[in-house]
Amino acid sequence: MPAVTARRNPLTLIVRFQSVIGLILVLIGGVVFSPVRHGQLLFLAPDNIANIIRAISETGIIALGMTFVIITAGIDLSVGAMLGLNSVLTAMLMTTANLGLVPTLLLVLAAGTAFGTLQGLISTRFRLEPFIVTLAGLQVARGLALVLSGNVYINISYGEGPGLAPPVFALLGERLFHNVVPVATLVFLALAVAATIVLNTSRFGRYVYAVGGNERAARLSGIPVTQVKVAVYAITGFAAASAGFVHAGQFSFGSANDGAGYELTAIAAVVIGGTSLFGGAGSMIGTIAGSIMLGALANILQLNNVNASLQLLATGAIIVLAAALQTMVGRREGSMR
Repeated sequence: MPAVTARRNPLTLIVRFQSVIGLILVLIGGVVFSPVRHGQLLFLAPDNIANIIRAISETGIIALGMTFVIITAGIDLSVGAMLGLNSVLTAMLMTTANLGLVPTLLLVLAAGTAFGTLQGLISTRFRLEPFIVTLAGLQVARGLALVLSGNVYINISYGEGPGLAPPVFALLGERLFHNVVPVATLVFLALAVAATIVLNTSRFGRYVYAVGGNERAARLSGIPVTQVKVAVYAITGFAAASAGFVHAGQFSFGSANDGAGYELTAIAAVVIGGTSLFGGAGSMIGTIAGSIMLGALANILQLNNVNASLQLLATGAIIVLAAALQTMVGRREGSMR
């Protein structure tokens, strides 16, 4: 009977469907508060919709990796700085090192994955809190990017010959399907499908949930807990590297300072998507919905000329609210057992 009561509790239902509820409310708010130009709601204009889905592509890719980490009750604060570092690497490998598209992509993904793996190894080997390890990783990644770039933009020019990137790379900044769907968003969706399949259907996905739900029980049941923890940080490194590569293609440059604050946006997308900060629960579908919600919310604020600082405050408030709701539901369900 307690389980039935918990399922029927309104607060539990709100938390369970918070990503859907939040997305609906934000979209309604977008329509209600949208400025009007020439009789058309700017929020619903095709160009604006394209801007929203383009803006979420990079943070959305990072959020996919972050979902794995948070389900294991971990956190990764280095992903924004890693995006900046990998955008610089992408630009330098294509222009200074004269590497082709595929070798550059493989090296950037390998570098990001290695960086994430190293953080996971340090955290598990020395039993350090992921918060501390990845906070240090943030500083290291940002510092490396600044050293490599000299704190200047590494511009990417396209063409054939030394110092020029292949023109196909510029497609990441283009739109398809009647100039509405950004190519970067298609990359995000492809990675989202892959991440969903891994989390929902693979043995590794089951291990991720088990480690986050009860690490001790997972270890006793024979699950390689340490390897799983290292692997999820490798995944976030891969995701951040992918986002850095996409970023360089979208804007045709690499910058050490880009990606600042992306870790907060990614965490917010994951948490409001229903993934528990305490581990053991979450979904990729929720993360995708959370990413769209945050992108739409930021767009509404921008259309109404709201200060960027207030946008950061709104994101922080959303994380606190979602975490508070999860805590309240967890305590209530615990008291009913």
